[in-house]
Amino acid sequence: MSTAPTLIESRPPPRRSTGAVGWLRQHLFSSPLNALLTVLALWVLLLALPALLDYFWLKPDLAATTAAGCRENGGYCWALVREKHRLILFGLYPYDEQWRPLLAAAILVGIIAASCVRRFWRPWLALAWPLALTAVGVLMWGGVAGLTYVEDSNWGGLPLTLILATFGIGLAFPFGVLLALGRRSNMPAVKAVCVIYIELIRGVPLISLLFMSSVMLPLFLPEGFSIDKLLRAQIALILFTAAYIAEVVRGGLQAIPKGQYEGADSLGLTYWQQMRMVILPQALKVSIPTLVSTFISLFKDTSLVVIIGIFDLMQAARAAVLDSAWQGFSIDSYIFIAVIYFVFCFSMSRYSLSLEHHLNQGQQR
Repeated sequence: MSTAPTLIESRPPPRRSTGAVGWLRQHLFSSPLNALLTVLALWVLLLALPALLDYFWLKPDLAATTAAGCRENGGYCWALVREKHRLILFGLYPYDEQWRPLLAAAILVGIIAASCVRRFWRPWLALAWPLALTAVGVLMWGGVAGLTYVEDSNWGGLPLTLILATFGIGLAFPFGVLLALGRRSNMPAVKAVCVIYIELIRGVPLISLLFMSSVMLPLFLPEGFSIDKLLRAQIALILFTAAYIAEVVRGGLQAIPKGQYEGADSLGLTYWQQMRMVILPQALKVSIPTLVSTFISLFKDTSLVVIIGIFDLMQAARAAVLDSAWQGFSIDSYIFIAVIYFVFCFSMSRYSLSLEHHLNQGQQR
C-alpha cells in the first residue's frame, strides 16, 4: 500500500557556510596552504602597519611648512607635498594659468570615466569624445578665447601623462587590432609586413624607440619640415604598444573555435562582417585581462619620456627636490607620485574585473 509523500520543510544552510564565517572559510581558509598564506599575510601586515603609521602619521609634524621642520621630526615630509604639489602636478606650466591643465585633466578623467559606464554607451558619447579632446587642446595650448598661448614644451606633470596615455591607448588599440588581423591574413605580402613590424618592435626596448623618434626621425623628414618632440614621443608610444596589443588580440583570435568561423561563412557574411559581428567581439572578450595589463603598462611607461627631455610626472617629481632647501626628500616626492600612479592603475584593474564579470554573467551557472 503506497503512502503519500511527506513534504520536508526547507532548512537554512549550515552556519559555517554562510555569513562572515562562510566567507572566511571559502576565501581565506579553504585549504591548509591558503590558511598558511593567510596567516603569513596577516603577520606581515601586523609588522608593517605600525611602521607605516609611525612614518606617515605619528612622526611627522603635520603642521610643518619647511624642510627644516621635516628633518627635525622625521617621517614623511607632508610639507613637501604642500609646498611643491603644483610643480609636481603641472610641471613648468605658467603658475597663474595652472587652472587650465587642472581643468583639462578633469575633462580627460571625466570622459574616460563616462566611457566606462555602460548606461552612457550611447551615440552622444561618440560625439562627446572629439569635443572633450578639442577642449583639452584649447585649454593646454590656448591662443584662442583670450587664453594665453603656452607651448607644449612647457607642459608637464599629471596632465601630460594623462594625454600621452589617453592618445596612446586610443590610437594603439585599433592599430594593434589591424596588425593582428593582418598577421592572420591569407595574403602573404600583408602577413609578412605585419609579422616583420610586430617582431621588430617587440624585439627592442621602448627607450630605443623613444631615442630613435627623438634623434633619428627628423633625419628622414623633408628639409624644413619638423615634428614636435611631444608628438614624436607620442608616436613612439603608439607604435610600441600597438605591437603588443596585436599579439594579445591574435591570441584571442586563436582561442575562437573553428565552428564560429564556419558558422559566419554559412550565413554569407563578408570577411569584415565576420570580424565585426562574430569573431572580434569574442576574441576581445577573451583578451580583456591581457589588454588591460597592456594599457596599465603603457600608462606607467609614459614615465620613460623623461629621457628625451619631456617634463612628465616623474621628471616633475625629480625637479621638486632640486631646490637646495628640499634636497634629501626624493623618496617623499616619489611616494607622492607613486600614489597617483597606483590610483589610476588600480582603477583600470578593478574596471577590468567588473567588465569581465558582467560579460560572463550569461555563462555562469
